[in-house]
Amino acid sequence: MKIEKATLSDLEELNELFDGYRVFYEKESDKKSSKAFLKERIEQNESVIFISRNNDGVATGFVQLYPLFSSTRMKRFWLLNDLYVDQAYRGQGFSKALIERSKELCGETGACGMMLETAKDNHVGNQLYPATGWALDKDHNFYTWDVEN
Repeated sequence: MKIEKATLSDLEELNELFDGYRVFYEKESDKKSSKAFLKERIEQNESVIFISRNNDGVATGFVQLYPLFSSTRMKRFWLLNDLYVDQAYRGQGFSKALIERSKELCGETGACGMMLETAKDNHVGNQLYPATGWALDKDHNFYTWDVEN
């Protein structure tokens, strides 16, 4: 297993995974737009994307993190926004390895931590995150505002 920072040379494989991720979350497949989206994130250094590969070099999954800041802690804080492993490779430790690499990024960037959001009915994720050291925040309300609503 190998985890590496995604570059433009990974774009084709990454886009296949990203499209699968979006379809998993009930969005229409749109590989042209998703490829442009990923390319822009990489070129503009607007996110950090790690891609996982099996021992044969096949891309198996990815994690995408966006930089935030904690004003109260006066440090960088990462948003783990996307985590996906292709269904054929689930249960083999790729998700855990991608999360561990994300934790290393926190150390490398002097960040105070990470946050993520997942659906209450994401049973796999809601077992995975506590198993990898994440704590469910029961003390704060999480609100969203959407332009389309």
